Amino acid sequence: MPLYQIVLVFILFIGFTAVLQIPNLQGTATDLALFKIAKASLPPWFVGVIGAAGLLAALIPCSLLILTAATLLSKNIYKQMKPDTPDKKLAKITRILVPIIAIVSLIFTFYGGNTMVALLTMAYSFVLQLFPPLAFSLMKKNPVSKMGASIGMIAGVSIVAYQTLAGTTMATMFPRAPHLIQDLDIGVVAITVNTIVMLAVSLFTKKAVAVQKEPIGQTGNL
Repeated sequence: MPLYQIVLVFILFIGFTAVLQIPNLQGTATDLALFKIAKASLPPWFVGVIGAAGLLAALIPCSLLILTAATLLSKNIYKQMKPDTPDKKLAKITRILVPIIAIVSLIFTFYGGNTMVALLTMAYSFVLQLFPPLAFSLMKKNPVSKMGASIGMIAGVSIVAYQTLAGTTMATMFPRAPHLIQDLDIGVVAITVNTIVMLAVSLFTKKAVAVQKEPIGQTGNL
């Protein structure tokens, strides 16, 4: 996954190029930014190659994502509601869910493009909130507790979800703050709050656990 994220940098470059070379893209036209750039700078036959490659590149990961989503729904939701469900029936339910999820995704693509972008933004921001506890877990003496990691991630995810769904930025939330604060990406703010909350909660929870584990005589002397 970290190596895959590097490839996304080139997608960002395409977006920045489209802003400069093909301005005023609005609505669903933004989805055609790559093709518009290709048509403006490449011969027609190569535009066809790009289209075919794009189609294959979309089909392969989409099929895996749909299958994964169907499996998660059948095992993590249906199986939890009906624990006695045999694996053969779960496999059948998974196959039924695949076309349903595909149709729902298609509807979102045609009629809810902005919603899909918001969900994608939140998804990557949510994954980012796993980084602080992961980084601390690599230390020999990990100062983070399970409770601290959980509450810290919830705090970071809540900030990202609110900002994405409400469409706010640091500039709109703090209009009188210095430009350094206003220009901060909400992901940076969320991961900072995540880390602070995680360490604070971990400090208190680890102290509470240490007091509970002390012998009764030592606790009385204290």
